[in-house]
Amino acid sequence: VFLSRNFRCDCGNSKFKNLQCKLLPEKGKVNSGNKYNDNFFGLYCTCKRPYPDPEDEIPDEMIQCIVCEDWFHGRHLGAVPPESGDFHEMVCQACMKHCPFLWAYAPQLAVPPLTKVNSLEDEGIILNVEESEEQKKEIKKESGAEHQEKEEGKQTEQFNEPSTSSGSSCPEIVTKSEEPVCKLKELQSKHFLKKDTATFWPSNWRSKLCTCEECLKMYSELEVQFLTDECDTVLAYENKGTSDQETDRRDPLMDTLNSMNRVQQVELICEYNDLKTELTDYLRRFADEGTVVKREDIQHFFEEFQSRKRRRTNRMQYYCS
Repeated sequence: VFLSRNFRCDCGNSKFKNLQCKLLPEKGKVNSGNKYNDNFFGLYCTCKRPYPDPEDEIPDEMIQCIVCEDWFHGRHLGAVPPESGDFHEMVCQACMKHCPFLWAYAPQLAVPPLTKVNSLEDEGIILNVEESEEQKKEIKKESGAEHQEKEEGKQTEQFNEPSTSSGSSCPEIVTKSEEPVCKLKELQSKHFLKKDTATFWPSNWRSKLCTCEECLKMYSELEVQFLTDECDTVLAYENKGTSDQETDRRDPLMDTLNSMNRVQQVELICEYNDLKTELTDYLRRFADEGTVVKREDIQHFFEEFQSRKRRRTNRMQYYCS
């Protein structure tokens, strides 16, 4: 799905001798920014197996991690993935360890994984449990803390209310702090669990990550700046792929015709048909003789075609009405 963020083409460097890159002729000898994971060698997941795997008889959907870009079997993520339509992106176990700050966001943003019920495991039945017991305890603690915060807030408001007594001529003005609040620190102050599992996220979760100066610095140090980029999401890449496919399906000749008037359209269609007919007849001779078409042959054809076109134009007579 994703473009390789940490990979650039090696043409023109020391790996391919006597080959110069046509896009970047002055390319360095080594692409130091490239990161080659196991996918470049045809191996995927924590099991380091090829895909498709001829020795794996278990049908299992593979899911791509949005951070490391590796592909994983659903059964090797440490948690049973939700239904495919319930989440849009996945962060694997290793990347959750690499980016532990995501665990602070998980209770509020992540999609809960499916949970197997012990009594039904043998039958292979899986139920979607929205909240585990641990999550319920967390919610109770959080709701209790929020209730306490609300009570304290009420008391503070009462304390800061301006006096209406005749002895005070000017009410005291309470100014709020204008310092930017870090969403991550607020979440980290609450109780949350770190698990050895992958996590699953909805479509709009990236927009809710904190973008304060400290968090942006942390993203840069962890090399995950792309997490705040809405153009990097799976949905964005899918939409781009769909748009590119629609562009490829369009006929460039028809696009050109639509931009012309009627006379120009007729002239272009006639020229196109002449070129198509003459080129087909010219190439058929090579096919009948079993000979290879060379560059010189194509160049000769177009020179002759242009010459015949000029002769036809010169013979035309124009009449003025």
